[in-house]
Amino acid sequence: MLLLNFFYVQMEQDFHEIYDQDLQYKGTWTQALIQNAAFPILIPLFFIFPKPKQNLETNNTRFLTLRLFFLYLSLGVLVAAHSKLFALGKLVSNYGIFMLISATQLIFTAILTAIINRFKFTRWIIISILLTIVIYVLGIPDFGGQPQEGEEYGYNIQAWLAFSATIAFSLSLCLIQLGFEKLLVKTKRYGNKKVFRMVLEMQICVSFVASIICLVGLFASGEYKELKGDSRRFKKGEAYYVLSLVGLALSWQVWAVGLIGLVLYVSGVFGDVVHMCASPLVALFVVLAFDFMDDVFSWPRIGSLIGTTLALGSYFYTLHKRNKKKMSELN
Repeated sequence: MLLLNFFYVQMEQDFHEIYDQDLQYKGTWTQALIQNAAFPILIPLFFIFPKPKQNLETNNTRFLTLRLFFLYLSLGVLVAAHSKLFALGKLVSNYGIFMLISATQLIFTAILTAIINRFKFTRWIIISILLTIVIYVLGIPDFGGQPQEGEEYGYNIQAWLAFSATIAFSLSLCLIQLGFEKLLVKTKRYGNKKVFRMVLEMQICVSFVASIICLVGLFASGEYKELKGDSRRFKKGEAYYVLSLVGLALSWQVWAVGLIGLVLYVSGVFGDVVHMCASPLVALFVVLAFDFMDDVFSWPRIGSLIGTTLALGSYFYTLHKRNKKKMSELN
């Protein structure tokens, strides 16, 4: 979020002074591609981490490979759609409305996880979810790429963009969890163990598909023609333009690997809770790093930062109880 703000702060003046309304939104395919394109840096890590010995009792290997192919393909489409909608929604929508609707993603994640993954909720997890939604709404960080008056789309379009991006993100988390549980763990592809190599495989394959889709969109829309002009108009110069894009691409991969790791080792709901609970902390960093007008770390944000401890604590309490129950059953 810090790098996104840096990028748009450097581009904001020239976008508003030079571009008309249609050209204002040309950077969305670029931002969508950046969210996925740095996956090659994970390939060396994939080979460095040891692979467990595959269980020889695994049957239907060809069918398993086919199912994995369709899983990665569908997830790649979902991630590309979310990346595009997320980038477009922030630039054409009222940022407050967009993020307020985006707060419902945890509700969609919970509902879809209950249906697709048969996830079992406890009262402490429900409390954690409700607290997280409140925390996310109160602790929304400011964004330097917000549209000016007259550049926003109609409220119906804004709402559909936000809801579409939200559902795509929630559904992708549920399908990732389903892929781990049904294809990678239960089929004993990795020796019936949860290992970090699974996370890297998932992210590399999904990002590869998403990057191809975003690359096609970049050239089909003609947006690639604007890249050279954007680099020249970047206030800090072309070198900083390239560095900011590289930094964004790398940070998106770190974020994605962390999120998918939480899905593997815990659940999609927990991954979404942690992701949304980071909102007030990000808001604090944005306030400290940028001098946005009227943007301060207000009391609601301070309260949301304190509430993060309660939201995560409620979920961790449930995990502690479940682990304790498993240990007692083993003994």
